[in-house]
Amino acid sequence: MPSPQNDDLAPTPPARELLALNVIRLRQQRGLSQEALAFEAGLHRTFVAHVERQARNISLDNIEKLALALEVPVYRLLKPAASR
Repeated sequence: MPSPQNDDLAPTPPARELLALNVIRLRQQRGLSQEALAFEAGLHRTFVAHVERQARNISLDNIEKLALALEVPVYRLLKPAASR
């Protein structure tokens, strides 16, 4: 029996890459520097830089802080670009 097509199961980039790309895009759209985003999120600037370079395994708490600072729902930070 053939398996049904499911767009939710389509290959996507790793979560860390999606997070980095979305944080960069949303930060730039809002005209924020890494330092300004870090301040708004209550995080250190180097931490934001590490997230954007995919060098940190970020906690859900910190993902939520970034989402609040970027004024988007948490899920937007992990959605592929075509799914927005």
